[in-house]
Amino acid sequence: MRYQSTRGNSPQQSFLEILLGGLAPDGGLYLPVEYPKVTSEQLDSWRGLSYADLAFEVLRLYCNDIPEDDLRVLLRKTYTGKVYCNGRPEDNANDITPLHWLGEEGGTRIGLLSLSNGPTLAFKDMAMQLLGNLFEYALKHAGQKLNILGATSGDTGSAAEYAMRGKEGVKVFMLSPRGKMSAFQSAQMYSLQDPNIFNLAVAGVFDDCQDIVKAVSNDHAFKEKHRIGTVNSINWGRVVAQVVYYFQGYLLATKSSAEKVSFTVPSGNFGNICAGHIARMMGLPIEHLVAATNENDVLDEFFRTGIYRARKSAETLHTSSPSMDISKASNFERFVFDLMGQDGQATARMFKLVDEAGGFDISKEVIFKEIGKYGFQSGRSTHQNRLDTIRDVDHRYGVMIDTHTADGVKVARDHLQSGIPMIVLETALPIKFEETIKLALGRPAECPPAFKDIKSKPLRVENINADVNEVKAFITSHLN
Repeated sequence: MRYQSTRGNSPQQSFLEILLGGLAPDGGLYLPVEYPKVTSEQLDSWRGLSYADLAFEVLRLYCNDIPEDDLRVLLRKTYTGKVYCNGRPEDNANDITPLHWLGEEGGTRIGLLSLSNGPTLAFKDMAMQLLGNLFEYALKHAGQKLNILGATSGDTGSAAEYAMRGKEGVKVFMLSPRGKMSAFQSAQMYSLQDPNIFNLAVAGVFDDCQDIVKAVSNDHAFKEKHRIGTVNSINWGRVVAQVVYYFQGYLLATKSSAEKVSFTVPSGNFGNICAGHIARMMGLPIEHLVAATNENDVLDEFFRTGIYRARKSAETLHTSSPSMDISKASNFERFVFDLMGQDGQATARMFKLVDEAGGFDISKEVIFKEIGKYGFQSGRSTHQNRLDTIRDVDHRYGVMIDTHTADGVKVARDHLQSGIPMIVLETALPIKFEETIKLALGRPAECPPAFKDIKSKPLRVENINADVNEVKAFITSHLN
């Protein structure tokens, strides 16, 4: 399996060669030269596999430069009930991503695929725990060290830090928007005292943090000298790990590969739903992929109008689903590359327009009509929608959902299709956004015992300006 850049001007590489790097040298994102296809017979043969063994069947198609025995060991080490037990050490549940049907609405079943059973109670753990083990494996075999620079709007940071803490040969420098995360999210990250973890609270919004990560990644001399890697969803290893739970959700929802399902995905940076796009390109019978945004609706606007209009930092709203307060979706480039027939030069021109003019417009081009064949739909949710949906799901089904999942349920209900089950990807436990949950329901969210005292722990965080050179200086001063 070889990987190419979405901008068409970097040499093809193997999985292990791109795992530690992040962006391609030409500023693009990596994708496989071709998507492996899964037959209906293969798909049906995977029914009943453990999550770890299903992950092996999917990922072996993408990482064939890792010996299969090593890959199987890594996956069985990662996906265990002990790790994915919702922060409750007594549970040891082996059903890593259970599917919970809420009920029947609009002539079809609607359910939640539970992705928040990992150590930081958010879906990012599904990929990040594996990435931590893959990084350690790759660095050990290469005799190298890695300094990870990441940006987070809330959940990526804690998932990365919990996955990388104590890993041999790894340091983590995580940028987060100062004052823009929930209190629980901030405490999860900033309370870590591990010497290889560094939290930098940036004066700005998530997009400022993300722009700094990209700028450092594009400084090839600095990146090479200081062995800079990334764990953001621009990292292919993270995206491909997320592909697995689409297969798992489909297999749990169906009895034969002749059936179809749809997925609704709370979307900000496009990484989560991009994994669904890849699963669909592999042949998974997905009818629709529905992108659910909050008030920062750049993706919804594109799928409705053909206009991609990245917002400036000052235009990015601070909402009650803060992990999706993103107005420049990095992983969107991967889909655009496919939409453009994998034309790297055309993709590079479009994203040069994003940098120089703030976006692009394909509304009058033939290619805009091609979007339908990829199954994408979209919708938008507001703060009031969020509150109403949290109350309704709690009242109707006795299930408490977080604010981002509420965005997903709201938009999913607008796109139900009779006879096609709708699976909403749950993104986090409600406790991570307890202020809004209490506002919606008048009672606090349940907190797993392992996190009862999270807000009383001492914090270890540095305030920093949204300045690339300041971040570089901090990194160099904290390396051995």
